[in-house]
Amino acid sequence: MGDAGGADELWIGVTGHRTLADRPKVLAGVDLVLDRLTAGSDASLVVVSSLAEGADRLVAQRVMARGGRLIALLPFAPVDYIADFATVASVQEFTDLVAAADEREVILGAPADDSTREAAYERAGRAVLDRCDVLLALWDGQPGRGRGGTAELVSEATLLGRRVEVIPVERGR
Repeated sequence: MGDAGGADELWIGVTGHRTLADRPKVLAGVDLVLDRLTAGSDASLVVVSSLAEGADRLVAQRVMARGGRLIALLPFAPVDYIADFATVASVQEFTDLVAAADEREVILGAPADDSTREAAYERAGRAVLDRCDVLLALWDGQPGRGRGGTAELVSEATLLGRRVEVIPVERGR
């Protein structure tokens, strides 16, 4: 389904929490779902991600480790986006992933649109949803804590009839 995706590609969107407890368990869960999605298929993987800390980057790295491609749909220009990252290591990880992406796009709203950071994240999440065949949600199952979050994207994907694979996680502290 992905805009550029053909029958030989499976486009995987990602949504999830920024802080994740029990990273080894989460990695195993992601790998299990990726194995299931590709079982009996020659399709290559394309991950569509906003590259936020946590779930977005983890799934992108796991797909790329399997030889998949990365499409980065960012809520802000990279120079502005890095203000939301907690550490120098996080900024470097983001920079490396952006450099490795096959495509990079900043999702902009119309001039009259809400220009808040929350609205920008919501637009980027919807762009990820629009470009994927399957939405991978690393989610604790709890209601959303803000506009455009994991719970909202899972709900929207379900309403659209998009396949959703939830990997149950606990938020980190």
